[in-house]
Amino acid sequence: MAQAPPSAAVLILHGGGETGLGPPPRGLLNLPAVRMRPFTRRLARATRGATSSLGGPVLLRTTPYTHRGWNGAREDPLHDVLRALDALRSEAGEIPVVLLGHSMGGRAALRAAGHPLVTGVVGLAPWCPAGDPVTQLAGRDVVLLHGTRDRTTSPRASQTLTATARREGARSCLVTIGNSDHAMLRRAPSWHRLTTTLVTGLLGLAPLPTGVTKALDLPLDAEAAEGTVDLDRLRAVEDADTSRDATAART
Repeated sequence: MAQAPPSAAVLILHGGGETGLGPPPRGLLNLPAVRMRPFTRRLARATRGATSSLGGPVLLRTTPYTHRGWNGAREDPLHDVLRALDALRSEAGEIPVVLLGHSMGGRAALRAAGHPLVTGVVGLAPWCPAGDPVTQLAGRDVVLLHGTRDRTTSPRASQTLTATARREGARSCLVTIGNSDHAMLRRAPSWHRLTTTLVTGLLGLAPLPTGVTKALDLPLDAEAAEGTVDLDRLRAVEDADTSRDATAART
C-alpha cells in the first residue's frame, strides 16, 4: 500500500554564532545541533499518528547550515533555510510548514517566515536584534519562548518583537520560562513539553494552551505585556481547567 504524501512539515533550526565562516562541526561536536535532538525525538512521537487526522504524515527535517555564524549582511542561515523551504516545496508541494528555531535558528526562522509555505514559527530563546524586519510575519502564528535568566539573547527583545509583529498582522505571543537559561538546560523537560504542545497545536494536531490562544487572538494594538504569558501561570490555568472538566464529568 502506497504511503500517503506529506501533509505538513516542521523544519528544525539549531543555534550558531554571530560570526563564523567555517562549516559547523559534525556529529556530537556540533553542540547546538545536539541540543535540539530531544525536541526532534519528542516531536517525532507526537506526530507519528498524524496521517489519520491530517491526511498524510508530518515531515520532520533538520536544516543544515553552510557556515557557523550569521555573518552580518551575509545572513547565511537565512539563505540556508530559504533553500531548504524551496527544496521541500519541490518535493512535497504546497504543504504548511512550522519553523522551530533556537537562538540564531530562531532569528533565521523569523526572517524566513515570509516564505509561502510557512504558517507558523516557534522560536526558542531567539536572537531578535533591534531593526530586524517583521513585515514578513504578517498572517503567521508566532510563539516565542524565553527563559528569564537568559544572558545570551534578550527576553525583552522577544517581547518587543511579538508586539511589533502583531501590529504588522501576525498572531504573536511570548511565553516566559522562569529561572531558565539560554541553553534550555534548566527546566529542560518544560521546554521539551511546551514546544511539542505548541508545534502540534500550530499544525492543528492538538489544542493550544488556552492562555496562548487568548494571546494570539489579541488585537493589533495590544501592549507587549498583554501578549506575554508566564509558563507556570499557564500551567496552573490548564490544571484548573482539567480539574473542573473532571469534576463536571463525575457529576
